[in-house]
Amino acid sequence: MRRRRTRHDEILAALAAGDTDVDALAARFGVSASTIRRDLNALSEQRAVARTYGGAILAAPHIESSLRARTGQHRAAKAAIAEAALDLIGEGETVILDGGSTVEALGRLLRGRSLRVVTTNLPLIPVLADAPGMELVVLAGTVRPISMSTVGPLAEQALRHLTADRVFMSADGVLPGRGVCEATLEQVSLKSLMIRQAREVVVLADASKLGRHGQPFWAPLPAAAAGGWTLVTDAPPAACAPYAEEGARVIRAG
Repeated sequence: MRRRRTRHDEILAALAAGDTDVDALAARFGVSASTIRRDLNALSEQRAVARTYGGAILAAPHIESSLRARTGQHRAAKAAIAEAALDLIGEGETVILDGGSTVEALGRLLRGRSLRVVTTNLPLIPVLADAPGMELVVLAGTVRPISMSTVGPLAEQALRHLTADRVFMSADGVLPGRGVCEATLEQVSLKSLMIRQAREVVVLADASKLGRHGQPFWAPLPAAAAGGWTLVTDAPPAACAPYAEEGARVIRAG
């Protein structure tokens, strides 16, 4: 299963690079054409690709909205998720706060706590910079204006020198058995490093993010055998069940 998921990710990267023919993909990955067709059919069912005669192309990605637009969406759900996630943080811990509006909502609740906060979330800098008892570490890098967060090699280089008790992560979409998706390779590269540097991974995602896979780049989440991960969401039990079945700890907010 893991090998197939890895090949699916590599197929998506190959399609993005222009290799759209079944035979070319089969030769590239050293498998049969029928295997590639099954892979493409599975990716088509996930709406990650669109089948063509003789191959496939990447499906049109979901258009990434700005942080300002996302901040105004699902406000009550994000507030409830932030409140539920707050209970996971102990005094004196080191936490990584990813970009995104739901993580920002959590960060705004942290004033008054004794913590080391490591973040790429630029709107949180004026909120936490002078918070008593808090050490704020900003992962400086390339600014993504659409998300008001930092990415890139400078942010990753700084992160490699840090470890954390837990990371609180956002996502454009979360898919069981696949992980979290985002619009750019830089985003998922940084998220993957956050996952490696933290003892516990917590994904904050409102119900609209579950099962959504409109973006082409993916960061896998830890398997149950490796400690698993935690999902904090306002989604109903039926929508949460596939994540729990794959070993995620699910905390329902609200």
